[in-house]
Amino acid sequence: MEFRETQTADRQQNLNQFAGFNHSGEFVQQRLETLLALNAETARAKAMYVSDREKLEAGLMKNPLSLEKTFTYFGLMLGAFPPAAMFIRIAMDGKLDGWVFGVMFIINLISAVVGFFSGKIVAKAMRNLENKSWTKMLLAMPFLGLLWGAAAGAAGGVVVFIFGALAGAILGGIVGAAALPVFAGFHRWLKKGEFIELKHFLPVAFGIIFTICGFIFGL
Repeated sequence: MEFRETQTADRQQNLNQFAGFNHSGEFVQQRLETLLALNAETARAKAMYVSDREKLEAGLMKNPLSLEKTFTYFGLMLGAFPPAAMFIRIAMDGKLDGWVFGVMFIINLISAVVGFFSGKIVAKAMRNLENKSWTKMLLAMPFLGLLWGAAAGAAGGVVVFIFGALAGAILGGIVGAAALPVFAGFHRWLKKGEFIELKHFLPVAFGIIFTICGFIFGL
């Protein structure tokens, strides 16, 4: 009887030791993963800036915009202003009935929302492209802009079924292919790390958008 109790106690002790070892091993693994993640983040932060001066300039920004915010805001503007200019131009020509304005507003709203949220996807692509040569980046921009604009335009145009989606994709693709290369060039030139000052973003973005609207109005 005493032998069995002793054997049972030894087994329990071994189990406890194994559990303690397993717990310790898991703790070490978690710490290792945490350290690796911190090292990767540190390496990414160092790679973000080409020099200590650029890092200092980024830190001195009053209203910095991250890469994601920059392209979501620009996508919002692309989805809002050029389609609105097209609708206003059509209205000025007297080709719109009153009830159509409600449909046009919905189309405009959807295009702006899709342009905003898809800007996050574009930002991820830009993070990779801006690390390549200027030539490679600028060659890729029209195609990326085409896809971006076509997606926003098609989403808005789907309100008026297949024809509207097709027309929206074509017009949106043209606008995106024209606007993104110019904006990407200014962004790469003005950014510090992955950030751009708001006071630099606004004139560049509105300048590009209003130039496109001016072409739509025929100015």
